[in-house]
Amino acid sequence: MSTDARAFWVVEPGRGEIRGAALPAPGAGEVRVRALHSGISRGTETLVFRGAVPADQYAAMQAPHQEGDFPAPVKYGYLSVGVVEEGPPALVGRTVFCLHPHQTGYVVPVEAVTVVPDEVPVRRAVLAGTVETAVNAVWDAPPLIGDRVAVVGAGMVGCCVARLLSRVPGVAVTLVDVDPTRVEVAGRLGVGFALPEELQGGSAGGLGGHDLVVHTSATGDGLQLSLDLLADEGTVLELSWYGDSRVELALGGSFHSRRLGIRASQVGSVAAVRRSRYTHAQRLALAVDLLRDPAFDSLLTGESAFEELPAVLPQLVAGTLPAICHTIAY
Repeated sequence: MSTDARAFWVVEPGRGEIRGAALPAPGAGEVRVRALHSGISRGTETLVFRGAVPADQYAAMQAPHQEGDFPAPVKYGYLSVGVVEEGPPALVGRTVFCLHPHQTGYVVPVEAVTVVPDEVPVRRAVLAGTVETAVNAVWDAPPLIGDRVAVVGAGMVGCCVARLLSRVPGVAVTLVDVDPTRVEVAGRLGVGFALPEELQGGSAGGLGGHDLVVHTSATGDGLQLSLDLLADEGTVLELSWYGDSRVELALGGSFHSRRLGIRASQVGSVAAVRRSRYTHAQRLALAVDLLRDPAFDSLLTGESAFEELPAVLPQLVAGTLPAICHTIAY
């Protein structure tokens, strides 16, 4: 017996459509999930939608339950929350998070779902995958008490990192973005806010001298600003994924003499300092638990019905739909 479902596919770069999908009955060790909400991971999913995944990164960027291949047709996404309708009795009726594309329902192994605590609202739970990325980033470059930290880029990842860093005692966090309206989000996250031009100037009057800068804007200007904001021997933790874009940096100045560093952080591997203690599943469960914090609701900035998704992604690509995390309702 199979059950009908519907899924969003990128059918060619810049165009998506909703297609039917037949779901098998769940077997032993599997669950059938009815989707309630999913989130659009704006940076990555707009790159996928545009067909901008570099050919040499096709394997690395494959999502856990992806169907099809880059550049298209491909079913992509990884921020889904739903309710278990069939499966082990202990899971039936429970709200779960799954790294699954945008689809009305799906059958996956039990190990692919993470139970969402009752205290975490369903819509907020779509942020679990992004908070997991933020957790891994903080593990990669943990701040010390008394550090000054800037987070450049107030998108989903940047805001999640800023919120986690704000909870470290004695750490001063500033969220940096070109959009002045993000000051409201920064306030709800409990961190400071600055426009790039307000930070430039260092000891001559700006807010330079940061021990750590986390960069998430996926722009060359943002990465250059991140380097410029560092104190001597400081580190930029680079979380951006640029797709097939090239970036130019001015490294001929004080980059070497000040012993600055750039370090990449990517969620595909558990940070080395925690790899012996945390599996991917345990790291995701930690992220879900951290979503008990209502401050994360400030990232949920818009919602559309599932049927509208083919029209929503072009708007996100064009920037005509301003959003931090735009969610999809089923």
